[in-house]
Amino acid sequence: MTDSSRLFVRIAALSGALAVAIGAFGAHGLKPLLTEYQLAIYEKGVHYQFYHTLALMAAGMLMNGNSNTRYLRLSGWFFTAGILCFSGSLYLLACRDIMSVPVAVLGPVTPLGGVCFIAGWVLLLLSVKGKQ
Repeated sequence: MTDSSRLFVRIAALSGALAVAIGAFGAHGLKPLLTEYQLAIYEKGVHYQFYHTLALMAAGMLMNGNSNTRYLRLSGWFFTAGILCFSGSLYLLACRDIMSVPVAVLGPVTPLGGVCFIAGWVLLLLSVKGKQ
């Protein structure tokens, strides 16, 4: 395994463990404190974190045996940024009433995370399209 591959597999493993913990915390600890709408936002963050954790794992695993990993490395970083920005902002938005988080600060962060996810997928596509 290359250093980059190992790094993204480690980040994905950590993200997966955190997604389970964050999801369980939301389902058990936050459920009585959040409205149904807020809980749905929180769960959306957990779902997207899981989906993109798997994509990050795939990017890391595809680096093995691949001589040109430029697009895969970029894809991994965009998936990581997307998880932090998109899912992280949704967690904070859902909990804004109990944490006094200003929504105006988080408004632009969520779509930025979505753009990172899209970029990650496009870069993953480019990594297997052919020779770079």
